[in-house]
Amino acid sequence: MSLRAFARTVIVLAAFAGASPIARAADNPADFVADLGQRAITVLTSQTAETDRERQFRSLFDEGFDVQRISQFVLGPYWRTASEDQRREFKELFESYVVHAYTVRFNEYRDEQFKVMGARAEGDASSLVSSQVVRGGNAPAVKIDWRIGKSEQGFKITDVIVEGISMAVTQRQEFASVIQHGGGQVDALLALLREKTAQR
Repeated sequence: MSLRAFARTVIVLAAFAGASPIARAADNPADFVADLGQRAITVLTSQTAETDRERQFRSLFDEGFDVQRISQFVLGPYWRTASEDQRREFKELFESYVVHAYTVRFNEYRDEQFKVMGARAEGDASSLVSSQVVRGGNAPAVKIDWRIGKSEQGFKITDVIVEGISMAVTQRQEFASVIQHGGGQVDALLALLREKTAQR
């Protein structure tokens, strides 16, 4: 799956969040996902300038996703061999790429309804929240599961599973392929992400 295809898949799960970037307390993982989702939708479908929508959505992304943990996972074993400067740049580029992809491509999706179906514990500090994106017409609903971790900072999303496919695993595989084709150098991935984030 290409970076662009991954971004388009990720946008489907973006039938998730929107109004104000001010944090709201959630008593359980299901409420956390429902609240964040509705707030993001409001941001991403607003009529404000794209730069404003991107800025607001970045705040929601930082609030709702465990960016550090996801960055380490998707870079895989290369996180250990990367320098501190490479890790820092990767984290910034990865976040910028995903946030911009959400903001720009969300316009391709209209009239969806986001419904949280329930949650189940996966351990003391992890839960899986099930949801659906109900589309217009006769299109089948899209099943989306959210893996939620609990920390001192509250609930955080650590992975999104769309129709059984983990976005974190998919991204990790693609990034590993880019690095391998670049001679095993993390700089090959950084160069590609710099190119992608510059296309704005």
